[in-house]
Amino acid sequence: MGPLFPAGILIAVVVFHATVVLSSFPATLHLERGVPASHKLKLSQLKERDRVRHSRMLQSSGGGVVDFPVQGTFDPFLVGLYYTRLQLGSPPRDFYVQIDTGSDVLWVSCSSCNGCPVSSGLHIPLNFFDPGSSPTASLISCSDQRCSLGLQSSDSVCAAQNNQCGYTFQYGDGSGTSGYYVSDLLHFDTILGGSVMNNSSAPIVFGCSTLQTGDLTKPDRAVDGIFGFGQQDMSVISQLASQGITPRVFSHCLKGDDSGGGILVLGEIVEPNIVYTPLVPAQPHYNLNLQSIYVNGQTLAIDPSVFATSSNQGTIIDSGTTLAYLTEAAYDPFISAITSTVSPSVSPYLSKGNQCYLTSSSINDVFPQVSLNFAGGTSMILIPQDYLIQQSSINGAALWCVGFQKIQGQEITILGDLVLKDKIFVYDIAGQRIGWANYDCSMSVNVSTATNTGKSEYVNPGTLINNGSPENMPHKLIPVTMIPFLLHVLLLSCYLFL
Repeated sequence: MGPLFPAGILIAVVVFHATVVLSSFPATLHLERGVPASHKLKLSQLKERDRVRHSRMLQSSGGGVVDFPVQGTFDPFLVGLYYTRLQLGSPPRDFYVQIDTGSDVLWVSCSSCNGCPVSSGLHIPLNFFDPGSSPTASLISCSDQRCSLGLQSSDSVCAAQNNQCGYTFQYGDGSGTSGYYVSDLLHFDTILGGSVMNNSSAPIVFGCSTLQTGDLTKPDRAVDGIFGFGQQDMSVISQLASQGITPRVFSHCLKGDDSGGGILVLGEIVEPNIVYTPLVPAQPHYNLNLQSIYVNGQTLAIDPSVFATSSNQGTIIDSGTTLAYLTEAAYDPFISAITSTVSPSVSPYLSKGNQCYLTSSSINDVFPQVSLNFAGGTSMILIPQDYLIQQSSINGAALWCVGFQKIQGQEITILGDLVLKDKIFVYDIAGQRIGWANYDCSMSVNVSTATNTGKSEYVNPGTLINNGSPENMPHKLIPVTMIPFLLHVLLLSCYLFL
């Protein structure tokens, strides 16, 4: 039997059923207790009441800011990916998952998984989700409406013999995973109205991986799974938005230095320098209409049809990709333009087929700016650190290699973490647009909690990590947290007189 707690200290622990007699006054009020006369409730009951109440508050407000901690870095010689920690199940358990805007589904390694790594070179503990040990977990059948949502976008498969809704995914690097879907609680902390609300949760559907292949089996950079932030109905952002918990928009700001990390919020980062371009409609990924590329202000001689979007070509924003990729028709002019533009003090150098350069100078002084130009007249300005990676040193000179790679036989341009880092990116799914701005991602950001009201909060990176401990909480948020304390004192004093 769980510990019992006085019910008098809770807001709304007594339910008031009011009957108003309209034909005459005074009105008659019938009061009934919502808790036993002993004023005692189990801890589990109190937590469940809080969870339901928090969900109602979030839904009525139009959504709050959910802040996920970010770890990892783009540097392929260090980590080569960004990941976050989330909590699933009852009791909540930690899972570290890669942040991936190029896929839709959240999945984690499950018990009895074949090929799942058991340790990680990232020095993070790996966990296995066990639906049988979480009383709030339930399996998703093929007849479940949530399974049919995944079937429409090819994120679900159904096995007729056991009526179990499952999935099979293949990724661009040749790795893959398969398993089945389960519903359970996602736990999160939310900033709403200037205060931190702890222990919020919502039921979501996610994948339980029973098989992994390829690079997913390697322990050197292993995580517990992949957090798909795509715009299809099976993504977590779509599920939470459909429940009215968060707006249908999320943002990230990935730090590009060796320490890595950054900001990931379910909400819209607001910054004056953000420019937006529309998403290409009816596409499964975050496709943008790239129209041209400038190097040092000069337009590259690339046929615009190279960047056109179709079923097998286009330009994709993908945080699950470490580097960046250009089609052959765009890659060759790109490399030629950089090589012809660099300072004479720079020596071109081929390393394992990659175009590199030896220089003893700061790359900002000897390499040109690059501009990616999109529909709507918006441009993404790339400084040398956004397309070069330092590989090593030779005779005291730094060896910088172009991080853009050539895709053979495909007409796809992929902008991965090399380009996305050190910038705010806003994925406005409701508005069908993506925005960006250069930014120091170690700084706090201003986030709109609800696109229809324009309310904003200031959020520091990692504000809500460590079980909601408000680490480095901005001063403007601190006074608001006194309100729950004053209510607590007031209600406690009322309880003492019962």
